[in-house]
Amino acid sequence: MRLVIARCSVDYAGRLSAHLPLAIRLLVLKADGSVLVHSDSLSYKPLNWMSPPCSVRSIEPDDDQSSAGVAEIWRVTQAKTADLLVISIHEILHDSDHDLGIDPGLQKDGVEAHLQKLLAEQIELAGEGWRLVRREYMTAIGPVDILATDGTGRSVAIEIKRRGDIDGVEQLTRYLELMNRDPHLAPVSGVFAAQEIKPQARMLAEDRGIRCLLLDYDEMRGLDDSDSRLF
Repeated sequence: MRLVIARCSVDYAGRLSAHLPLAIRLLVLKADGSVLVHSDSLSYKPLNWMSPPCSVRSIEPDDDQSSAGVAEIWRVTQAKTADLLVISIHEILHDSDHDLGIDPGLQKDGVEAHLQKLLAEQIELAGEGWRLVRREYMTAIGPVDILATDGTGRSVAIEIKRRGDIDGVEQLTRYLELMNRDPHLAPVSGVFAAQEIKPQARMLAEDRGIRCLLLDYDEMRGLDDSDSRLF
């Protein structure tokens, strides 16, 4: 992972356009090929990013850009789309590389582990004709919660969370990128399953062709007595 703190401006062109004016920001270039632009606010969420696979090319600024103080320009292109992230760097304050090794993956808490077990036993909740292949299907970057096949026999990767947010969608996206390189599995679609899914996470998932599935923990455990409900 490469960490760069730089005074820069950022322009994004793709399904929509966005501009970040000149400021000091953290640029993260990850080993999976993603590029993230962070500020010292908004908690964990990047101001802008490019999902893998993408490539980064450094180019020299033209005369007008140099006169405006631009020292270097990074062009980040997405391999599968026409999306483009242009980072105009005026000054680099810090630049370092770090080998983080292989991440063991997120450890499930008790509820998430139980949700995984219950959904594996009740895989028909995901769709009619679905079949379980296995739980904890291992990839090079960690285990996918459930590998299943849908009613047509196609492979589906299911990621399960108690509360579904953007990080979970990103995690499933990385799994799908790897699994779709395997000719024995491809094409692999994705399902993001959770008790609660945040609107931003749902929007990102749907934009990437990932289906969202809400799970009723009590009902799956057999504790939801519909006869005792008022509504």
